[in-house]
Amino acid sequence: MRRPLIIGNWKMNKTASEAGAFIHDLRERLPASPNADVVLAPPFTALESARKALGPSSWISLGAQNVHWEQHGAFTGEVSAPMLRELGCRYVIVGHSERRTLFGERDQDIQKKVQAALTYGLSPILCVGESLAEREAGRTESVVTTQLTGSLAGLTTEDLATVTIAYEPVWAIGTGRAATTEQAVAVHRSIRLFVETGWNSETASAIRILYGGSVTPQNIESLLASDPIDGALVGGACLNPESFATIVGIAQTRRA
Repeated sequence: MRRPLIIGNWKMNKTASEAGAFIHDLRERLPASPNADVVLAPPFTALESARKALGPSSWISLGAQNVHWEQHGAFTGEVSAPMLRELGCRYVIVGHSERRTLFGERDQDIQKKVQAALTYGLSPILCVGESLAEREAGRTESVVTTQLTGSLAGLTTEDLATVTIAYEPVWAIGTGRAATTEQAVAVHRSIRLFVETGWNSETASAIRILYGGSVTPQNIESLLASDPIDGALVGGACLNPESFATIVGIAQTRRA
């Protein structure tokens, strides 16, 4: 059975001092022996503070919200994979819909970011998902497949062993309107079939596919009741240590 993975994407929230206080509070609410993998993705400015608060032996991993595909150079405002790795990051989110829509990231850009992350030992969390108009037009599967095709181009089965895919319907992010379990499961199965067709059944069975989009303590249990859903990429609900700890606790109990 695939081990559940819960990721807290803080987006542009929490200063360095707030990050440290949050983590101290969160750790008091979580068990010492987890049955799930947990990742926190603070903004770049809070990564060092978060690393110090977690400590060297923490079972909570550190992730980043974005990465540039070059190792170094004249890219003002960008952060490279080696920089993130040295700060203690193990994961990095790539292709989030906010990066796609607000900053114009294309599948070919995201593919280069995935490759850069893999090159420097970071596990990419690749986000895919359709807009409301695309869903209503019956284009969910074709949109997600196109994003996967472009973003995962050139990857080997060995590469995919450290990739996580997060299905995040754009219409559910930050709206309070989560996809139903049935909607999420249908897309998760489609994604797994895509991986099986493009690589092999063993890789498709092993890769973790998460759901993201208005995940809360109230709906996480119904989402994780379905085997195709391996965890969650949590947005707003991860900013409160009590609600995030509740989500992690439910994930551990549900898949224990």
